[in-house]
Amino acid sequence: MAAVAQYVPELKTAYQQSIRQQLMEEFSYRSVMEIPRLEKIILSMGVGDVIVNKKYLESAVAELSLIAGQRAVRTKARKSISNFKLREGMEIGAKVTLRGARMYEFLYRLVNIALPRVKDFRGVNPNAFDGHGNYSLGVTEQIIFPEIDYDKIERVTGLNIVIVTTAKTDQEAKSLLQKLGMPFRK
Repeated sequence: MAAVAQYVPELKTAYQQSIRQQLMEEFSYRSVMEIPRLEKIILSMGVGDVIVNKKYLESAVAELSLIAGQRAVRTKARKSISNFKLREGMEIGAKVTLRGARMYEFLYRLVNIALPRVKDFRGVNPNAFDGHGNYSLGVTEQIIFPEIDYDKIERVTGLNIVIVTTAKTDQEAKSLLQKLGMPFRK
């Protein structure tokens, strides 16, 4: 019986064949294990209006699952806030953690399809690194992703995207993301 060929995303192939070598030369690493790589991408959506209407959480989970290509998990409030009528343990959002092939496919779709669909897009903020090589990006409308049918959404909501890398500094992480195609603002 013949072995089934494993699917390898285009972006991962580009990373393995050329980007790793470029990073090795740019930062003069002594070992290939020092070269920064993508670890995971976390997508999250907070639905504050779930207190008023429970259907918003259902639609948020469904939309996030469509965008990510895997099932979203509901998140719960960690503490009670009386001004917002929020109780500890209430479901108030959804999140997805992408790794492996799905992570590379999502990053490719984000950079090449979704971000160019943003109105008046001039690039993403180059200062959104956290000091440890991780990048955070906020998207104001989930409708920039082609998987979302504009006619079927309940309401337009935002989306948080965190790209976690193994880079030790922000400069290394920025170089990695630039080589992967992330359009930073000049």
